[in-house]
Amino acid sequence: MKSFLIIGMGSFGHHLCRAFASMKCEIMIVDKNSEALEDMLSYVVSAKVADCTKEEVVRSFDIPSFSACFVCIGSDFESSLEITDILKELGAKKVFSKADKDIQAKFLLKSGADSIIYPEKETAKNLAMQEISDNIFECITLANDYLICEIAPNKKWIGKTPVDISMRQKYGLTLLASKDGEKVSPVVGSHFVFRENEHIIVMGHADDIKKIL
Repeated sequence: MKSFLIIGMGSFGHHLCRAFASMKCEIMIVDKNSEALEDMLSYVVSAKVADCTKEEVVRSFDIPSFSACFVCIGSDFESSLEITDILKELGAKKVFSKADKDIQAKFLLKSGADSIIYPEKETAKNLAMQEISDNIFECITLANDYLICEIAPNKKWIGKTPVDISMRQKYGLTLLASKDGEKVSPVVGSHFVFRENEHIIVMGHADDIKKIL
């Protein structure tokens, strides 16, 4: 089972915590304000009221034991920098740090962040991507303009397999799953056949996904 450390329990920290909890992960949450932790206690294995800008405090969390650490502090950028640096110094496997601006991302990466989280920017991208076509029903932004999208299959694909249409070679897309109503089924093997009333979940570059729509 994967375990995660979330530092900073504002709005984004809350959403992240609930998402991991829904996937049965072990979660430790930390905030300087005890009130920020109270409504999350049923989701986590550990909750600490602490100042994570102090190295001795963070050291007591056994940082290398976590699959990844998330710095979700929104209002105190200096603290985000300090905590990111401390986590990396103490052997964090992965550090994800929240930023609101590109200049913040630049300094967080220099402080050791492995990846930058832009909650508002990514939400805006996802919404824009969904709204440019009636055939996009859900969208998640990954790194380097790659997306995971739930889409309606191209009409030319109906009755064919991914091999028949050379999906990866011709369209640059990886088929992950099919969706029939609320039922999601991972696609394993090359025998899957595209159906008219079934959505598909694909991963690919934003430009490639736009082309087929």
